[in-house]
Amino acid sequence: MPKMKSKASAKKRFTYTGTGKIKRRHAFKSHILTKKATKRKRNLTHSTLVSKADYSNVKKMLAC
Repeated sequence: MPKMKSKASAKKRFTYTGTGKIKRRHAFKSHILTKKATKRKRNLTHSTLVSKADYSNVKKMLAC
């Protein structure tokens, strides 16, 4: 049986933390930034963890 391939898009977007959780970036920070408040843009800068609801799907995409 061949090796499982991970999704290339997921490899670029997600990373594992030292404790095995999956880290992600916030959305809505790439364009049309003029209408967004400075505070909102600043809060979108920081990375966060993948939610419990999405964790299993993301783990499948990473296929580790």
